Amino acid sequence: MSHKIVVTRSLPEDLLAPLHEQARLVVWPYEETPMPYRDLKQELQDADALFCNVTDTIDQELIESAPKLKVIATMAVGYNNIDIPVCQKHGIKVAHTPDVLTETTADLTFTLLLSSARRVTEGEALIKNNQWQTWAPFFHTGVDIYEQRLGIIGMGRIGEAVARRAQGFSMDICYYNRSRNETAEQELGAAYLSFQEVLSSSDFVCVQTPLTPETKYLLDRKALFTMKEGSVLINTSRGGVIDEQALYEALVDGPVGAAGLDVFEDEPISSDHPLLQLPQVTATPHIGSATVATRRKMAAMTVRHIQQVLAGGSPEYAVV
Repeated sequence: MSHKIVVTRSLPEDLLAPLHEQARLVVWPYEETPMPYRDLKQELQDADALFCNVTDTIDQELIESAPKLKVIATMAVGYNNIDIPVCQKHGIKVAHTPDVLTETTADLTFTLLLSSARRVTEGEALIKNNQWQTWAPFFHTGVDIYEQRLGIIGMGRIGEAVARRAQGFSMDICYYNRSRNETAEQELGAAYLSFQEVLSSSDFVCVQTPLTPETKYLLDRKALFTMKEGSVLINTSRGGVIDEQALYEALVDGPVGAAGLDVFEDEPISSDHPLLQLPQVTATPHIGSATVATRRKMAAMTVRHIQQVLAGGSPEYAVV
């Protein structure tokens, strides 16, 4: 077999079977621990393709140590962990997996919205810690979702899917995006507002923008303290879009009433992370696309991307 493919996580054999038929695979044997950078660099020295994910750092040093590399296929939508300009310089194709995880990620986004609004994890802790003593008129009260305003930062595929779910709650939908999304306006009734207007007028703000140099700390201290009093912030995009120290301050001394977070700037985070000390923070471990069906679709698409490039073509969903 003339081709070598490096896979940075253990995956079900039936998903990798198509690649085994046409190449020699080096598969990291563990699912929950990443392939060490040193090992990955060594294996890529004579590799033609890389099957990676969001936790793998694919930087200039790694790329330039792989002279035969033709394609980097990531099992994710985001690709901020890959040095795209260096890939372009060396003619390496980069592919990702949009579309297939849109609805699944939107499901989790709305799950976090509902849980944060009604303080679900706080309520569970009360019961498990035997702190639920009696009923009282204002015991463990949350905030309404029905007919409240939802602001979406980043009206792409996932943003639109979140807005569709919000329609079922008769929410007033507004959004901010680099450019206007006329489909969202016409089909979902979403109002296009400035970044500041979305933050200051929304009861719920869902962050769905990719992490780029332009969106790094998009929600900084100034932005977070612009938010409506008692509002709820949800992030299922990338942790680096929000300044976490500023978010902590906005939750403790500012206008943000609660937050639902699936992503963090440095992952995995530890239990002593300041945000996790706040009861009004609902956190999940970056599981936006984590259903069996969706993850299998993502893996299958990543396999196809590698096959397409090694056959001399271009990947179906190319970044470059």
